[in-house]
Amino acid sequence: MSHRAFKRLFLVAAAVACCIMLMQSATAADMDNDGLDDADEQQLAETYAPRLFFERSEELFPVAVDYHLANANLNRSDGATSTLITATPTAESLGAYAADTYYLDNRKGTINDTRIVDDYKTYAETHDPVVYAHVFPGGEGTIVQYWFFYAFNIGTLNTHEGDWEMIQVVLDGAGEPVEAMYSQHLHGQRASWSQVDRSDTHPHVYVARGSHANYFRSYQGLLGLASDHVGKNGDTLEHGDYTLVMLGERGTGNHEAAHNWLDFGGKWGDYGDADDEVRGKRGPPGPAFRSDGDMWAGAAWGEDLPSLNSMMLSFDWIFYHFTIIFIALFAAAVAIAAMVIYRRHRRDELHRPYTSLLRIDGLNIRSVGNMLAIAGIILGVMALFFPWYTVAADIDAGDFSTPGRVDIISIDGVDGFQVNLLEENSGMIQIGAIPIAFSLIVGAGILLFVLGTIGAGQQRAGRRYVSRAIRFWVPVVLILVAIMSLQMLAFYLEDAGVPESTSGDMEEILSTLSSRPLGGTTTLTLPEYGTVHLDWGPGAGLLLLILAGVLLLVGGILHFRAPKMD
Repeated sequence: MSHRAFKRLFLVAAAVACCIMLMQSATAADMDNDGLDDADEQQLAETYAPRLFFERSEELFPVAVDYHLANANLNRSDGATSTLITATPTAESLGAYAADTYYLDNRKGTINDTRIVDDYKTYAETHDPVVYAHVFPGGEGTIVQYWFFYAFNIGTLNTHEGDWEMIQVVLDGAGEPVEAMYSQHLHGQRASWSQVDRSDTHPHVYVARGSHANYFRSYQGLLGLASDHVGKNGDTLEHGDYTLVMLGERGTGNHEAAHNWLDFGGKWGDYGDADDEVRGKRGPPGPAFRSDGDMWAGAAWGEDLPSLNSMMLSFDWIFYHFTIIFIALFAAAVAIAAMVIYRRHRRDELHRPYTSLLRIDGLNIRSVGNMLAIAGIILGVMALFFPWYTVAADIDAGDFSTPGRVDIISIDGVDGFQVNLLEENSGMIQIGAIPIAFSLIVGAGILLFVLGTIGAGQQRAGRRYVSRAIRFWVPVVLILVAIMSLQMLAFYLEDAGVPESTSGDMEEILSTLSSRPLGGTTTLTLPEYGTVHLDWGPGAGLLLLILAGVLLLVGGILHFRAPKMD
């Protein structure tokens, strides 16, 4: 080959190499400068796009931030006053407002009405849901995050405009998924990839009604303090049902201008006052500012989350299906009682008045015992309709002042455990109640007790009276133990992010109640609440249960002491 031919061949090869390099650079863009090709980020986001399961009563679904921006005023909180910055905020301009005193207040309504929800529902009829994906190097591998924005949050303990939630899938150095983390209110939960319900590579996410906390199972949520309602009996959003929007990294020039809202340091909802932060009424910060930026960083946030526990999942399952389990057990108990009554009938042991409770033939010991048992049953039924335990407070002044004495904790057989957040439109809020009224459980027990006395002999009836007396006292013991354990709630408040000044006052109140579960009155002077007059103790319902148990116990003892009679 001549020197000239070799030179031509070299130039052709160089030209081809340059073309290949140009093609690679065109297809291997890294616009956000995080070390991952944008095309690879897109592929990973598509691969692990979640499948979202909603509870049947859910009204809000992931929506584009454009919806909120089109309906919000950008304001700045200046202490007790508010300043309007602009009534037409844009995604491109939001990045210039990094201070946390800025907030996007939805003009369509407030947290005290349903106008925002109603407006969103109209918007959703013509717009697809949107999920935001954030893929970046993290730990020893790659983290694939999915961010969900909801127009409104309606939770058991908090209600606010706007809601940001997130899940993430963690890949190891070889690109294999190893675990997942789901956000739940101020914290979350983690699970190994083998524990995650999924369709192929798409993890299942069970979204709590109203609060939008994310769970790994469709039966979780009820056992937590927030009493989340979760299920897979409503709408399902699969990959393809929502638009997947890729997010780059924060910082000028590291993402598209349309995503400058990532640098917005304010609240995605109304700001309110200082009390609104404690009561969960203030809008949340954006993705890059949740948990002081730890959620956006991914790895550090995930390391602090509790792991999914198999034993707790069993309790979750039982609690979620409690109503069905209760009905099945009650039906079985009634069937057994009916069989026993039938056997007594076959043995000719049924005689008028059939039930031992009504065997009253003068003022003898057995008759008196039966009359006491009847009185005990009547009092037990009456107890179901009265408060079992109450804590009342009278706060003279300040942000939490009350118009006289108001209940702040109430326990009864219908609504379970309730607290009053001392805000105008709140009232009593149920916390940690079982899925079926406790009164129905006690009432079912009374019915089975009466069935058990049909055809029962004298000694058997006495044993049933004593057994029923003890069962009347079980709620009494459980409530007193719960009051003695209230101080443990203070640790939860600290972990939940309640300011130290407020949690300290709450801890003082809870400690006072725990130290004297049988009741009392006192006056506390607290930094945040001021002068607080407290009085607490068992309510009429609990006292009736105690008295009902005493009457049944005495009635049973009299049966044992009475001369044996046919």
